[in-house]
Amino acid sequence: MPTDRRYDIVILGATGFTGALTAEYLAEHAPTDARWALAGRNQAKLEAAREGLVADHPDLADLPLLHADINDPESLRELAESTRVVITTVGPYLEFGGPLVAACAAAGTDYVDLTGEPEFVDRMYLEHHQTAVDSGARIVHACGFDSIPYDLGVLFTVKQLPTGVPLTVRGAVRAGGTFSGGTFHSALGQMSRGPQLQRAASERRKVEVRPQGRRVRGAAGKRPRRDSLLGYWLMPMPTIDPVVVRRSAAAREDYGPEFTYTHYAGFKHLPYAVGAAAGVLGLVGAAQIPPLRKLLLSRVPQGEGPSEAKRGRSWFTVELVGEGGGQQVVTKVSGGDPGYGETAKMLAESALSLAFDDNPTTAGQVTTAQAMGESLLDRLSKSGISFTVTRTSP
Repeated sequence: MPTDRRYDIVILGATGFTGALTAEYLAEHAPTDARWALAGRNQAKLEAAREGLVADHPDLADLPLLHADINDPESLRELAESTRVVITTVGPYLEFGGPLVAACAAAGTDYVDLTGEPEFVDRMYLEHHQTAVDSGARIVHACGFDSIPYDLGVLFTVKQLPTGVPLTVRGAVRAGGTFSGGTFHSALGQMSRGPQLQRAASERRKVEVRPQGRRVRGAAGKRPRRDSLLGYWLMPMPTIDPVVVRRSAAAREDYGPEFTYTHYAGFKHLPYAVGAAAGVLGLVGAAQIPPLRKLLLSRVPQGEGPSEAKRGRSWFTVELVGEGGGQQVVTKVSGGDPGYGETAKMLAESALSLAFDDNPTTAGQVTTAQAMGESLLDRLSKSGISFTVTRTSP
């Protein structure tokens, strides 16, 4: 990583809701000697964001404010060349993210985002992975609720199991809270682009190097079922999360010679599971009809979020069952508000880990378990996200 940069971390998007929470987290938890800044295209909004931080942190009165506009490649080049790590919360990423990834890959600058958009991630791999490998940049997507609880939860689970044997892990996520407007816009956008999404995935498979002498699979569950061990109805959850886990497993030999991960949403009662599945199918159908899609997007604005009180009542759990070598372990990842507070925490800690931890040597488009792994797991555990073993057998 370059050591001659003016800043350690720059946040692009701090004038939005999640970006502001990320900035607040850094204000509270960044090392006192960390050099960080806010970036955006609207100077007045940047100044207002800084004023909001100064109310609780007077020492940030001179926090640097940088001009950066996704429609201005020169400003993005200057931004990337000024810092060691860039955080961006500006989405939907398929629409707004590409130019910044390009700038960071070219400059050898580490990059983290919140995307859960598979097409965007695959396109960025195809267009910028090799450039990042050559420059030494670590491009780390999905550093929020997509997909850290699953990626690092599986890593935590694998560490409880024997080494050098085939492993299987299944995960069930449950949550109570409000999803973010940005997540909704990104998800609906991806639902409307099925052919493009499949094409990008196919093109990536043709060029991506596969692990030699090992077999790795990761997918959403194929059918609903009752899990007697966890006590939930499991519904297939076709998100980017199992894909991220598979890529981590492909990169890390400690996941064993054969590794399989299946991903579900968990429900205590079957009617809720059926209702959730029907809701997703309805959204997929609506996404195919432009006027209806536009109407839905207008009802869930980006850049806004729930009150602090409502966020305080929100929660999530991811329960994982790992098996291998005749042993079984059940683990749990749990935390507070998944859509905003914990997501901002995960994103900020990801950037802090890239900037300050002694991580494995990696470059190119990499996952959180691949790039930061145990360092980030330790950071998140200390920051209040719980990773626990709930039962083992035999």
